[in-house]
Amino acid sequence: MLVVISRKGRIMGLSLLFHPILLFKRFASSIAYLPTLAAIVYAALGVLALIPPVSSDFLPEALKQLGLASPGDAQPLLSALLAGMISLMVFSFSMVMSVLSQAGANFSHKLVFGLISERRHQWVLGHYLGTILFILMLLIVPHATDGDRLWRSAAVYSACLMVLHCLGLFVYFIHNVSQSIQIDAVISGLHAATLKSMQCRRDNEQGKQWQSLPVPDVSNASYHEIPAREAGYLQNADLSSMAKLAADSDAIVHLDFRFGDYVLEGQPILRLECAPVPDQQWRDDLCDCLIQLHGESVEEHFVYGMTQLMEVAIKALSPGINDPGTARLCLHRLTDLLSHYMREQPANCLTDSNGKVRVYWQIEPFESLVHRLLTPILHYGVEDQSILLGLLKAVKSLSLMANPSQLTTLQQVADRIIENLEQHSQHHLDRRFVSQRLKQGHHRLLLPAELKAP
Repeated sequence: MLVVISRKGRIMGLSLLFHPILLFKRFASSIAYLPTLAAIVYAALGVLALIPPVSSDFLPEALKQLGLASPGDAQPLLSALLAGMISLMVFSFSMVMSVLSQAGANFSHKLVFGLISERRHQWVLGHYLGTILFILMLLIVPHATDGDRLWRSAAVYSACLMVLHCLGLFVYFIHNVSQSIQIDAVISGLHAATLKSMQCRRDNEQGKQWQSLPVPDVSNASYHEIPAREAGYLQNADLSSMAKLAADSDAIVHLDFRFGDYVLEGQPILRLECAPVPDQQWRDDLCDCLIQLHGESVEEHFVYGMTQLMEVAIKALSPGINDPGTARLCLHRLTDLLSHYMREQPANCLTDSNGKVRVYWQIEPFESLVHRLLTPILHYGVEDQSILLGLLKAVKSLSLMANPSQLTTLQQVADRIIENLEQHSQHHLDRRFVSQRLKQGHHRLLLPAELKAP
């Protein structure tokens, strides 16, 4: 049995086999989708090459001269091409799995699936499979002696061109994979995906109905709880549809979770403020607005991109890898993402046309987000002076655009960094170097002129 909570539509308590639309949606989001489409196109070309074609008498004489004297004798050539293509595909993807395994060991395993499922990699796989299918169809159906030899010759030539095309794709594939697992490309891609997710959220929250207001205390109010229908990560929600449903029933919906939280089946996740309790159909429609997945999606929740950058940084600081340079690269990207986050006040409620709040949701405070992102890096890099100074520089840069509340948080982080610098910088050369760095750069923090004497 399958229970699905999706953005639109509702399919609950029914076997997956009886829902072809759901099956297609799952297939369209899988790695096999684009390769299957490409293979279908190549199969259609193979059928066109095998069905009785129109006469070639109307073709120019120059094209007729290209026809093979006996296209049936090309079977050994097609067999060689088929064997070469199978070997090429096996070699390509065995190498990819080896490289991605190494990337998963060096970075984060959460990033490996994204590298495998890139659209361009899927297209290359589709061309490989389609070429193999096309050649296989030519081998299975022999050429009739009384058939039009020009069309069958064109099919053989097409098979040779397809193999040459795949050889070019092989070079592109090797280059692209080798580039995609480089740490700069991985970090830049994750940074760009997170920025895009933040921009999408910003674009969705346009209009006066999206507001940031204090959340009222409803602990003593009369409300009705709605539990989660299955365990998983609640990544996002169609808040506009929620507000419309709430307005239709004159209700106020409170989301008792933060986006990205993992919830258990039966755990209360929604509270309704309304006089008459809505019927089960209305509550099911409300739950259908939730986007619940069994993994982390940066597209749905941008904070995942930040935490994955943090995880790559602490993985680089582990004793087995010991790569502080990668950790500093991640820290630079995190600083940029936090600066974008600080420039605006995210909405936490949605109103109807009359200005009445219909949906409240929880926003992670800036203090909590900074603690989640910077504290692990501080913990794992506490004995590395370059990491501590990198964290201090990040806090200095963020202080220039911080409001008073955010500045207080950043000051507390800076004080903790200074304490660790004093503790782990005992040599006078280290202390002199750190003291010089304390004076550099523009910031709004209260920092000592130099480290305290040991």
